[in-house]
Amino acid sequence: MTDAPIYELAGVGVDYPLPSAREEAVTGLQDVTLTIPGSGLTVLAGPSGSGKSTLLRVLSLFQAPTRGRVVFRGTPVDPSPRRRRTLRRDSISLVFQTPVDNLVPHLSVADNLHAAAQSANRRCEPEELLERLGLGGTSRSRITALSGGQQQRLAFACTLARRTPVVLADEPTSQLDDVSADHVLDAIAVLRSEGVAVVVASHDERLIRQGSRVVRLRAGRVSAEEGER
Repeated sequence: MTDAPIYELAGVGVDYPLPSAREEAVTGLQDVTLTIPGSGLTVLAGPSGSGKSTLLRVLSLFQAPTRGRVVFRGTPVDPSPRRRRTLRRDSISLVFQTPVDNLVPHLSVADNLHAAAQSANRRCEPEELLERLGLGGTSRSRITALSGGQQQRLAFACTLARRTPVVLADEPTSQLDDVSADHVLDAIAVLRSEGVAVVVASHDERLIRQGSRVVRLRAGRVSAEEGER
């Protein structure tokens, strides 16, 4: 693993206001202090409602914390939406829970890779990426011709095309059968071999076992940390 952390969080909290001013805000995260290494697989684990997805939104810079500080690659994150958008574009790739939500359905497999690369001002060789992710021979296929597992592997191939230092994924195996989920685990292993920092929110025990570091959350707080493995 690289020595320099990709994220440093200090006292981070997130509150969600309710419509009525007389009701107290709902707390999504509370006093989260956490360092995430610059490579390897960090798994955010915990039951539903524990704060995994909220923490992932903070790390993706979609959610500005109500309080506390987020440092990304050694620099405090500017709270302005424009600065956060620029950081997301240049440095962060996201893989959503539903496979098709990660892709452009009317484009071919290869064109999805080209579009992903262009979104980060990169260029890519689709055939090479597809071979590495076990999708060789699908470059001209439509997204609808792929299985859910293939779509999710393509989503991870798109993160390789973007060549960002960090990849975040929210429950990437939850809607897949066991065989397809295993292929996604293989895709994550490829990212790790490239020195990418992968952060996954999941309660999938297979992913948790593969994590080089596991951060367990409960009721919006970090309850335990396990690593390095």
